[in-house]
Amino acid sequence: MIEEPFARGNSVLHKLDPRVKILFAILLSIIIAITHKLPLATTGLGIAVILILIAQLSMKHIIHRLLIANIFILLLWAILPFSIPGTTPFTIFGLTPSNEGILYTLLVTMKCNAIILLNIVLISTSSIFDLVHALRHFKIPDKLIHIFFFLFRYANVMIAEYATLQKTLKVRGFCPNTSMHTYRTYGSVIGTLMVRGHDRSEQIHKAMVCRGFKGKYWLLDHFHFTPRDITAVVIFTFVLIVFGVLQWTAMAF
Repeated sequence: MIEEPFARGNSVLHKLDPRVKILFAILLSIIIAITHKLPLATTGLGIAVILILIAQLSMKHIIHRLLIANIFILLLWAILPFSIPGTTPFTIFGLTPSNEGILYTLLVTMKCNAIILLNIVLISTSSIFDLVHALRHFKIPDKLIHIFFFLFRYANVMIAEYATLQKTLKVRGFCPNTSMHTYRTYGSVIGTLMVRGHDRSEQIHKAMVCRGFKGKYWLLDHFHFTPRDITAVVIFTFVLIVFGVLQWTAMAF
Protein backbone atom coordinates (compact mmCIF):
# COMPACT_ATOMS: atom_id res chain seq x y z
CA MET A 1 0.00 0.00 0.00
CA ILE A 2 1.03 3.62 -0.56
CA GLU A 3 2.16 5.14 2.71
CA GLU A 4 0.14 7.80 4.52
CA PRO A 5 2.81 9.48 6.68
CA PHE A 6 0.64 12.45 7.67
CA ALA A 7 -2.43 10.40 8.63
CA ARG A 8 -0.71 9.02 11.71
CA GLY A 9 -0.94 11.34 14.70
CA ASN A 10 -2.94 12.36 17.75
CA SER A 11 -3.13 16.13 17.26
CA VAL A 12 -6.35 18.14 17.27
CA LEU A 13 -6.31 18.34 13.47
CA HIS A 14 -5.94 14.56 13.14
CA LYS A 15 -9.05 14.09 15.28
CA LEU A 16 -11.23 16.58 13.40
CA ASP A 17 -14.13 15.39 11.28
CA PRO A 18 -12.77 14.83 7.72
CA ARG A 19 -15.84 16.55 6.29
CA VAL A 20 -14.90 19.78 8.06
CA LYS A 21 -11.30 19.56 6.88
CA ILE A 22 -12.18 18.81 3.25
CA LEU A 23 -14.74 21.62 3.05
CA PHE A 24 -12.51 24.31 4.52
CA ALA A 25 -9.45 23.09 2.61
CA ILE A 26 -11.37 23.67 -0.63
CA LEU A 27 -12.73 27.07 0.43
CA LEU A 28 -9.40 28.37 1.74
CA SER A 29 -7.60 27.12 -1.37
CA ILE A 30 -10.08 28.93 -3.63
CA ILE A 31 -9.74 32.21 -1.72
CA ILE A 32 -5.94 32.04 -1.79
CA ALA A 33 -5.94 31.07 -5.47
CA ILE A 34 -8.02 34.09 -6.58
CA THR A 35 -6.20 36.69 -4.50
CA HIS A 36 -3.94 39.18 -6.27
CA LYS A 37 -2.41 40.67 -3.15
CA LEU A 38 0.92 39.44 -1.81
CA PRO A 39 0.05 40.16 1.88
CA LEU A 40 -3.04 37.92 1.64
CA ALA A 41 -1.07 35.11 0.02
CA THR A 42 1.62 35.47 2.68
CA THR A 43 -1.04 35.35 5.40
CA GLY A 44 -2.44 32.17 3.89
CA LEU A 45 1.03 30.65 3.93
CA GLY A 46 1.43 31.70 7.57
CA ILE A 47 -1.88 30.05 8.51
CA ALA A 48 -0.78 26.84 6.79
CA VAL A 49 2.52 26.85 8.71
CA ILE A 50 0.70 27.40 12.02
CA LEU A 51 -1.65 24.48 11.29
CA ILE A 52 1.35 22.28 10.45
CA LEU A 53 2.94 23.14 13.78
CA ILE A 54 -0.32 22.32 15.56
CA ALA A 55 -0.58 18.99 13.73
CA GLN A 56 3.10 18.21 14.51
CA LEU A 57 3.73 16.81 11.04
CA SER A 58 7.08 15.46 9.92
CA MET A 59 9.05 18.35 8.43
CA LYS A 60 11.13 15.88 6.43
CA HIS A 61 8.12 14.65 4.47
CA ILE A 62 6.74 18.18 4.06
CA ILE A 63 10.01 19.56 2.71
CA HIS A 64 10.27 16.63 0.32
CA ARG A 65 6.83 17.38 -1.14
CA LEU A 66 7.52 21.11 -1.32
CA LEU A 67 10.79 20.50 -3.15
CA ILE A 68 9.00 18.45 -5.81
CA ALA A 69 6.40 21.20 -6.36
CA ASN A 70 8.89 24.06 -6.28
CA ILE A 71 11.00 22.50 -9.03
CA PHE A 72 8.26 23.60 -11.43
CA ILE A 73 7.96 26.98 -9.71
CA LEU A 74 11.67 27.55 -10.37
CA LEU A 75 10.83 27.44 -14.08
CA LEU A 76 8.49 30.37 -13.50
CA TRP A 77 11.30 32.30 -11.82
CA ALA A 78 13.40 31.73 -14.94
CA ILE A 79 10.68 33.14 -17.23
CA LEU A 80 8.13 35.47 -15.60
CA PRO A 81 10.46 38.14 -14.10
CA PHE A 82 11.93 38.72 -17.55
CA SER A 83 8.70 38.56 -19.56
CA ILE A 84 6.48 41.02 -17.65
CA PRO A 85 7.18 44.67 -18.56
CA GLY A 86 7.91 47.23 -15.85
CA THR A 87 10.69 49.04 -14.03
CA THR A 88 14.08 47.35 -14.12
CA PRO A 89 15.89 47.13 -10.76
CA PHE A 90 19.06 45.47 -12.06
CA THR A 91 20.59 43.49 -14.90
CA ILE A 92 21.83 39.92 -14.63
CA PHE A 93 23.80 38.20 -17.40
CA GLY A 94 22.43 40.72 -19.86
CA LEU A 95 18.82 40.03 -18.84
CA THR A 96 16.62 42.71 -17.32
CA PRO A 97 13.93 41.51 -14.88
CA SER A 98 11.16 43.88 -13.81
CA ASN A 99 9.89 44.66 -10.33
CA GLU A 100 6.37 43.77 -11.47
CA GLY A 101 7.56 40.42 -12.81
CA ILE A 102 9.44 39.60 -9.61
CA LEU A 103 6.46 40.51 -7.42
CA TYR A 104 4.08 38.52 -9.60
CA THR A 105 6.30 35.44 -9.51
CA LEU A 106 6.67 35.81 -5.73
CA LEU A 107 2.88 36.00 -5.47
CA VAL A 108 2.49 32.78 -7.47
CA THR A 109 5.14 31.09 -5.32
CA MET A 110 3.40 32.08 -2.08
CA LYS A 111 -0.01 31.01 -3.33
CA CYS A 112 1.20 27.62 -4.59
CA ASN A 113 3.06 26.76 -1.40
CA ALA A 114 0.20 27.96 0.79
CA ILE A 115 -2.35 25.81 -1.07
CA ILE A 116 -0.05 22.77 -1.00
CA LEU A 117 0.58 23.09 2.74
CA LEU A 118 -3.10 23.69 3.51
CA ASN A 119 -4.10 20.54 1.64
CA ILE A 120 -1.37 18.54 3.35
CA VAL A 121 -2.37 19.62 6.82
CA LEU A 122 -6.16 19.49 6.31
CA ILE A 123 -6.61 16.52 3.97
CA SER A 124 -3.54 14.31 4.37
CA THR A 125 -4.10 14.14 8.13
CA SER A 126 -7.06 11.84 7.45
CA SER A 127 -6.73 8.26 6.22
CA ILE A 128 -7.88 7.30 2.74
CA PHE A 129 -10.81 5.40 4.24
CA ASP A 130 -12.00 8.48 6.17
CA LEU A 131 -11.63 10.65 3.06
CA VAL A 132 -13.67 8.23 0.94
CA HIS A 133 -16.27 8.10 3.71
CA ALA A 134 -16.42 11.91 3.82
CA LEU A 135 -16.79 12.13 0.02
CA ARG A 136 -19.74 9.76 0.29
CA HIS A 137 -21.37 12.16 2.76
CA PHE A 138 -20.85 14.99 0.25
CA LYS A 139 -23.00 13.00 -2.21
CA ILE A 140 -20.13 12.45 -4.63
CA PRO A 141 -21.21 9.87 -7.27
CA ASP A 142 -20.31 6.31 -6.31
CA LYS A 143 -18.36 5.73 -9.54
CA LEU A 144 -16.03 8.66 -8.84
CA ILE A 145 -15.52 7.43 -5.27
CA HIS A 146 -14.67 3.94 -6.55
CA ILE A 147 -12.20 5.34 -9.07
CA PHE A 148 -10.52 7.46 -6.39
CA PHE A 149 -10.32 4.60 -3.89
CA PHE A 150 -9.11 1.92 -6.31
CA LEU A 151 -6.57 4.31 -7.83
CA PHE A 152 -5.06 4.73 -4.38
CA ARG A 153 -5.43 1.07 -3.45
CA TYR A 154 -3.86 -0.44 -6.58
CA ALA A 155 -1.39 2.23 -7.70
CA ASN A 156 1.34 0.34 -5.84
CA VAL A 157 0.43 -2.82 -7.80
CA MET A 158 1.14 -1.05 -11.09
CA ILE A 159 4.34 0.40 -9.65
CA ALA A 160 5.44 -3.13 -8.71
CA GLU A 161 4.57 -4.37 -12.22
CA TYR A 162 6.66 -1.60 -13.76
CA ALA A 163 9.58 -2.42 -11.43
CA THR A 164 9.36 -6.06 -12.53
CA LEU A 165 9.48 -5.04 -16.20
CA GLN A 166 12.48 -2.81 -15.52
CA LYS A 167 14.34 -5.70 -13.90
CA THR A 168 13.45 -7.91 -16.85
CA LEU A 169 14.89 -5.36 -19.30
CA LYS A 170 18.01 -4.96 -17.19
CA VAL A 171 18.60 -8.72 -17.08
CA ARG A 172 18.39 -8.76 -20.89
CA GLY A 173 21.05 -6.05 -21.11
CA PHE A 174 18.77 -3.23 -22.23
CA CYS A 175 20.45 0.20 -22.20
CA PRO A 176 18.11 3.10 -23.04
CA ASN A 177 19.25 5.68 -25.57
CA THR A 178 17.83 7.87 -28.32
CA SER A 179 17.12 5.11 -30.84
CA MET A 180 14.07 3.50 -32.39
CA HIS A 181 14.83 0.30 -30.49
CA THR A 182 14.53 2.20 -27.18
CA TYR A 183 11.29 3.85 -28.25
CA ARG A 184 9.79 0.53 -29.35
CA THR A 185 10.89 -1.08 -26.08
CA TYR A 186 9.27 1.59 -23.95
CA GLY A 187 6.17 1.38 -26.12
CA SER A 188 6.04 -2.35 -25.43
CA VAL A 189 6.48 -1.68 -21.69
CA ILE A 190 3.55 0.76 -21.68
CA GLY A 191 1.41 -1.67 -23.68
CA THR A 192 2.27 -4.53 -21.32
CA LEU A 193 1.35 -2.41 -18.31
CA MET A 194 -2.01 -1.54 -19.87
CA VAL A 195 -2.75 -5.20 -20.66
CA ARG A 196 -1.71 -6.38 -17.20
CA GLY A 197 -3.70 -3.57 -15.60
CA HIS A 198 -6.78 -4.59 -17.56
CA ASP A 199 -6.34 -8.24 -16.60
CA ARG A 200 -5.87 -7.32 -12.93
CA SER A 201 -8.97 -5.11 -12.98
CA GLU A 202 -11.02 -7.99 -14.42
CA GLN A 203 -9.80 -10.28 -11.64
CA ILE A 204 -10.62 -7.69 -8.98
CA HIS A 205 -14.08 -7.09 -10.44
CA LYS A 206 -14.88 -10.82 -10.46
CA ALA A 207 -13.65 -11.17 -6.89
CA MET A 208 -15.85 -8.26 -5.78
CA VAL A 209 -18.90 -9.60 -7.61
CA CYS A 210 -18.39 -12.95 -5.86
CA ARG A 211 -18.49 -11.05 -2.56
CA GLY A 212 -21.79 -9.37 -3.43
CA PHE A 213 -20.53 -6.03 -4.75
CA LYS A 214 -23.26 -4.15 -6.67
CA GLY A 215 -21.62 -0.78 -7.27
CA LYS A 216 -22.45 0.87 -3.95
CA TYR A 217 -20.03 2.04 -1.29
CA TRP A 218 -21.62 1.02 2.00
CA LEU A 219 -20.92 2.97 5.19
CA LEU A 220 -20.66 0.92 8.35
CA ASP A 221 -19.56 3.66 10.75
CA HIS A 222 -20.69 7.27 10.63
CA PHE A 223 -19.05 10.52 11.66
CA HIS A 224 -20.48 12.47 14.58
CA PHE A 225 -19.88 16.14 15.27
CA THR A 226 -18.18 16.84 18.57
CA PRO A 227 -17.56 20.11 20.44
CA ARG A 228 -14.05 20.01 18.97
CA ASP A 229 -15.49 19.97 15.44
CA ILE A 230 -17.90 22.80 16.20
CA THR A 231 -15.04 24.91 17.58
CA ALA A 232 -13.02 24.21 14.45
CA VAL A 233 -15.97 25.23 12.24
CA VAL A 234 -16.28 28.53 14.11
CA ILE A 235 -12.55 29.27 13.80
CA PHE A 236 -12.34 28.32 10.13
CA THR A 237 -15.49 30.32 9.34
CA PHE A 238 -13.99 33.38 11.04
CA VAL A 239 -10.80 32.96 8.99
CA LEU A 240 -12.82 32.64 5.79
CA ILE A 241 -14.83 35.77 6.58
CA VAL A 242 -11.67 37.77 7.33
CA PHE A 243 -10.04 36.56 4.11
CA GLY A 244 -13.19 37.31 2.14
CA VAL A 245 -13.47 40.84 3.53
CA LEU A 246 -9.80 41.56 2.88
CA GLN A 247 -10.07 40.16 -0.66
CA TRP A 248 -13.19 42.24 -1.38
CA THR A 249 -11.52 45.35 0.04
CA ALA A 250 -8.41 44.74 -2.05
CA MET A 251 -10.52 44.33 -5.20
CA ALA A 252 -12.52 47.48 -4.43
CA PHE A 253 -9.39 49.60 -4.13
